[in-house]
Amino acid sequence: MTHLPALLDDHDLAGALEWLETQPPYAIADEIARMDAVNSVVTFRLLDKDRALEVFEELDPVDQQQILEGLRDQAFRDLVEHMDPDDRARMLKEAPAKVARRVLAGLSAHERQMTAALLGYPEGSTGRYMTPETVALQQDLTAGQALEVVRRRGAHAETIYTLPVVDRGRRLRGVVELRELVLTEPETMVSDLVVTEAPRARATDPAEQAARLMRETNVIDLPVVDSEDRLVGLLTSDDAFEVIEAADTEDVARQAGTEPLERHYMSASVFHLSRIRMMWLTLLMVAATLTVTVTRVFESELEAATQLALFVPLIIGTGGNAGAQAATTAVRALAVGEVRTSDLLKVVWRECRTGLLLGCMLAVVGLLVGSLFVGWDVAAVVAVTLVVICAWASTVGGTMPLLAKRLRIDPAVVSAPMVTTLVDATGLVIYFSTAKLFLGV
Repeated sequence: MTHLPALLDDHDLAGALEWLETQPPYAIADEIARMDAVNSVVTFRLLDKDRALEVFEELDPVDQQQILEGLRDQAFRDLVEHMDPDDRARMLKEAPAKVARRVLAGLSAHERQMTAALLGYPEGSTGRYMTPETVALQQDLTAGQALEVVRRRGAHAETIYTLPVVDRGRRLRGVVELRELVLTEPETMVSDLVVTEAPRARATDPAEQAARLMRETNVIDLPVVDSEDRLVGLLTSDDAFEVIEAADTEDVARQAGTEPLERHYMSASVFHLSRIRMMWLTLLMVAATLTVTVTRVFESELEAATQLALFVPLIIGTGGNAGAQAATTAVRALAVGEVRTSDLLKVVWRECRTGLLLGCMLAVVGLLVGSLFVGWDVAAVVAVTLVVICAWASTVGGTMPLLAKRLRIDPAVVSAPMVTTLVDATGLVIYFSTAKLFLGV
């Protein structure tokens, strides 16, 4: 089958329509995200109204803005009016002020009120990602009455699989699954079916924390409450997946020493790719001057024992790799809740011992390899340095993300390249200091 971009380049609109009719919304959204502004709008206009909404909600906020800027007023209003409130709020978070005003002006009073309420929560909070369109049940209903409520109000809710149960003051008492209502006797009381210990999140909690709670507890939807335990919405599984994907993407990017790419890679310009990488590369290059400075300080030692220079790449490379391994492991453990900032001393002790064990194993290899190229004296310096630098690098790499977290800095900012650069400089100090101690140079 011919790909969509080729059909558009050939001005084959009939072929493009046929392609669009046979593809699922997520596949169409992926193709649109790869296109420039003109082709993306042209493609979007070929979709019928209902399908256009499905595709639009599959797009990232940056691509949604690009589509909206190319639509006329009526199509614009129809699209934003029928979006889910949580998707609309996330799009507006990153939209230019002109687009945001146009979106809000085109909404009905009810939709504008829901969107404004979501935008009132802190950025990155669960409240920004939840859907306020829920079907809540009173605890004094029977199963039959509850199903009637679902039939009457379910069409206006984003999900009906998880049904929050509330009291007269709308305080959350628990949840009941739709499956339970369908399979039980109509006379059964909802209060007899409700799961009172179901997990929940506050609207002001970080969205990533709530999403990972859903994954750990294997729930489809998570009730969201305010400070007084009143139900305000549900965090659905599809939104939770997006939160985790965005968080993991950001962590991976920063651990690699770059900023996260907020749009499809194929639609990003070369200038944009360069811009998000330049800051980190500049910072790492400046930090790397520490290595030059250390080498200059120990210049006399290098002149006295030129064989030491042979092993500089091996020493700093091994130390940097050990630190990067520990940093990556620590960031991941923090992200999934396996490690807390209160575990700092435990992590120090664990990583120090891990580094020592690794260093001892590598020292044996270093001693044997070193003896083939230089004398046993220099090989011994290399071996001892490997033990010390592995212990040091593992400790630094494992604890810096925890220290960053305690200082309210994103642990992913303490990226592997940053740890590697730091360990490179300090590793040379350890290497030359060990040589001075053992060789007397």
